[in-house]
Amino acid sequence: MPTVYFVVPCYNEEEVLPETVKRLGEKLNELIKSGLASEKSRMMFIDDGSKDKTWNLISQYAKDNHFVAGVKLSRNRGHQNALLSGLMTAKEYCDCAISLDADLQDDINVIDEFIKKYNEGCEIVYGVRSSREKDTFFKRSTAQGYYKFMKALGVEIVYNHADYRLMGKNALEALSEYSEVNLFLRGIVPLIGYRCDYVYYERNERFAGESKYPLKKMLKFAVDGITSFSVKPLKIISNIGTIICILSIIGFIYALVSFFMGSAVAGWASTMCSIWFLGGLQMLCIGIVGTYVGKIYSEVKRRPRYRIEKTILNNDGE
Repeated sequence: MPTVYFVVPCYNEEEVLPETVKRLGEKLNELIKSGLASEKSRMMFIDDGSKDKTWNLISQYAKDNHFVAGVKLSRNRGHQNALLSGLMTAKEYCDCAISLDADLQDDINVIDEFIKKYNEGCEIVYGVRSSREKDTFFKRSTAQGYYKFMKALGVEIVYNHADYRLMGKNALEALSEYSEVNLFLRGIVPLIGYRCDYVYYERNERFAGESKYPLKKMLKFAVDGITSFSVKPLKIISNIGTIICILSIIGFIYALVSFFMGSAVAGWASTMCSIWFLGGLQMLCIGIVGTYVGKIYSEVKRRPRYRIEKTILNNDGE
């Protein structure tokens, strides 16, 4: 039976952590009793530079419960980096790792199916939402639009999948070879290859605390995903520029013909509208190019994606 690690990134999760440890502990015991997981399996919580008592709780639970492990990052590095740090730490001790959020909105009852598919030979198992009926109209429409837009840009991404997935040891080793600073794991994992499968589930409501992904962070995350995996926006800019140049030449020829035929009419409004439109379009294009340049700037510096301050891998809290 495989050694399974639950990898759970945490940022200011003191309100939900007691219930999360309880539920995951119960699930882990069920898996061990049913023969789906070995007794070496663990729950690994990654403290992503929390400002509350999250790490104190993790440390205390690790002392009282040998199934609890902890990783403390030196500062807040964001969800994707925190998740990666946990996966890279867990891969040295587990046969497979299951990543999930601390709020347990992802249904942990389907973990049994994850492991069964792993035992059948799947190195990667994606947790996919079966519906978005519980989401607001705005969130549902923007999320679905985003996935479709990513597909249109040529990004290989699993529809309605976030970061709820199982990865086997081979897949984790392959993931460790991807060294980019601008992390977007939902786009990286499908590039790894290996045999994969899907488990469908209904997403639950958050049982305590507040979401750590407000609209601003979601938009930034979406932009990171697009610019990290597709250069099509740059090609679109080039195509727009070509079209505008052609239209400008046509307009210039029309203006010359009108002038020599003596039918030229001063058009202040149309001229101003054209200037404002082209000016705005140029600023937008410069902004998109600047985003790519900024990502290149981050990548070439090769700064560490995270730094681990402390690790707890046993039940003595050290």
